Amino acid sequence: MDAASADSSPLHIVIFPWLAFGHLLPGLELAERLAARGHRVSFISTPRNISRLRPVPPLLAPLIDFVALPLPRVDGLPDGAEATSDAPPGKAELHLKAFDALAAPFSAFLDAACADVDGKGEGNNKVDWVIVDSFQYWAAAAAHDRRIPCVLNMTYSAATSEHYGVPRGVSKKVDHDLGPSIVRRFVLTFEKCKLLAQRTCFELEPDSLPLLSNIFGKPVIPVGLLPPSPAGDGHGKKRDSATLLSWLDKQAPKSVVYVAFGSEAPLTVEQLHEIALGLELAGTSFLWALRKPRDEGIQEKAVLPSGFEERTRGRGLVAMGWAPQLSVLAHGSVGAFMTHCGWSSTIEGLLFGHPLIMLPFLGEQGINARLMEKKQVGAMVPRREADGSFDRDGVAGAVRRVMYEEGGRVLQANAKTLQELVMDKGCHD
Repeated sequence: MDAASADSSPLHIVIFPWLAFGHLLPGLELAERLAARGHRVSFISTPRNISRLRPVPPLLAPLIDFVALPLPRVDGLPDGAEATSDAPPGKAELHLKAFDALAAPFSAFLDAACADVDGKGEGNNKVDWVIVDSFQYWAAAAAHDRRIPCVLNMTYSAATSEHYGVPRGVSKKVDHDLGPSIVRRFVLTFEKCKLLAQRTCFELEPDSLPLLSNIFGKPVIPVGLLPPSPAGDGHGKKRDSATLLSWLDKQAPKSVVYVAFGSEAPLTVEQLHEIALGLELAGTSFLWALRKPRDEGIQEKAVLPSGFEERTRGRGLVAMGWAPQLSVLAHGSVGAFMTHCGWSSTIEGLLFGHPLIMLPFLGEQGINARLMEKKQVGAMVPRREADGSFDRDGVAGAVRRVMYEEGGRVLQANAKTLQELVMDKGCHD
């Protein structure tokens, strides 16, 4: 389809994100942006994941069809564990196995959507594009077999794609015990896709983004940063929202550090203690959305150092479990965001103009943190070169640098500049 006809003819686009909310939520933002241009979108996921997404704006709802494919049962995986954050410790491979069992239901959906409805044997293709993440190589293969062009949706930074890019012709080993490895999944998906969609914009990543087409040998299209809609706080229980926001109402403007490390950061109790004691040493006010480590043997009372909550009472609040992150970041009392630097969390922090206190745990997060450090919008918690560990003094130092020291004003000003970019719809449209 050429550009002229694409502009004048609505398309039917299927979006099938990986079952993690860091993929589902930007996938929903992309679906809405496509629907806003008059295209019809089928958004594929599992029933419980779909139920936990925020509502679609009424004007767009008629163009977005949520297609629920029940997650097949796998022995050892609890019922209802549909998102990666639901999977108990040690069950990630079982969750991936259940996800792979969606291959047949997804193929059946495509067959129904592409049925030859006019009986002329011409196979009227009712799906124009399929957009998938790199985990479901079988979905890309199903689209390819039905001659539906496929897009590989890369929901991370261009810097990450540059770092991990797999050039053409590179062969990767398959782990036969666990199924295709993550890299192999990417390669198999990549091979069936005509182009790649990157969650970024030239204004934010002018160095990395232009390199990607040469690295991958296929067109790479920036789809914008896809910042979240302020109207919704994603998934989770909201029973404590009023309590947390009421506490923030009592704090001075820009005085609170919001601390959150996402739903899947692999923190140990020892690391949580160092973070807690670092916040205590820094002397700043804080709101910590704390998830219990994925160790079933750990009691909730042991997650924090003894006496910590008593010693910080009045200036600190620990919220065990879920917190309304967008509402917290939007609150006037919040002055900085301590984060693991997942791409979604990084974008959310910048959306509200907050300088970042950065404590990455996984490879992609480190790349994002270094990108933000280069842009001088945040301070990194130092780690020891020998073993990658960090301590309370490093945590306290990074907090003080952002909140109290003279250099923090530069970080705050630069974060405000990037806020304008994240909020600029022209960059993303």
